[in-house]
Amino acid sequence: MSKVFHHIHPYPPFNLENATKLIVGTLPPPRFTSGDLKKGDVHFCYGSIDGQLWPILNKIFDLNLSFETTPEAIEERKQFLRSRRIGVCDIVASSKRIKIDASDIGMQEVELRDIFTYLTIAKNVDTLLFTGGNSKNGPEYFFRRKAKEYNIKLEVLSSEVPRIHQFIWEGRTINTVSLTAPSGAANRAVGSLDQYKKMKAINPDFNTIDFRVLQYAPFF
Repeated sequence: MSKVFHHIHPYPPFNLENATKLIVGTLPPPRFTSGDLKKGDVHFCYGSIDGQLWPILNKIFDLNLSFETTPEAIEERKQFLRSRRIGVCDIVASSKRIKIDASDIGMQEVELRDIFTYLTIAKNVDTLLFTGGNSKNGPEYFFRRKAKEYNIKLEVLSSEVPRIHQFIWEGRTINTVSLTAPSGAANRAVGSLDQYKKMKAINPDFNTIDFRVLQYAPFF
């Protein structure tokens, strides 16, 4: 019988009280829980050397970030988030895994963080930036599950990718933006988008990170 891996989120929410925007993901790869990091991983939110969120932000803001397993690399990212008033509040607290990989779909017995409790603390937040859409076990999918518990309705503002919704919490209007996931696994989906194909036809050097840079920039 396969041993079940208990995948616990290693990082608490970050920069809630100062933030006007919150990045909302699920879980970092299991090695961040076990501490068995790869060369180039940064021991912080979205720090996987295989992930694309920090390379995307690095390009948008010309940050000259270090991609290495050092305290300095962590501090660079924290300073950036503080300076831009961006917080991080991933929605999954823990899950069980039979296969030890980073796929959202492989998560079982998922325990969610109560993101609405955190929104009460994060009084200045007006935008949630989901690192993925409403497919099963994605951040928007879990957010919707939690919203149902509070009888909160999401109103559609834009059905184009990235989809934008709006909801009311404690008298505040908050928007949600479902960005194309910053993962290698999502590259195939990006490659199939008509918008991407048109840009690629005009510029053969255009790639999936360039596409996300264009998509992410207006929201960050």
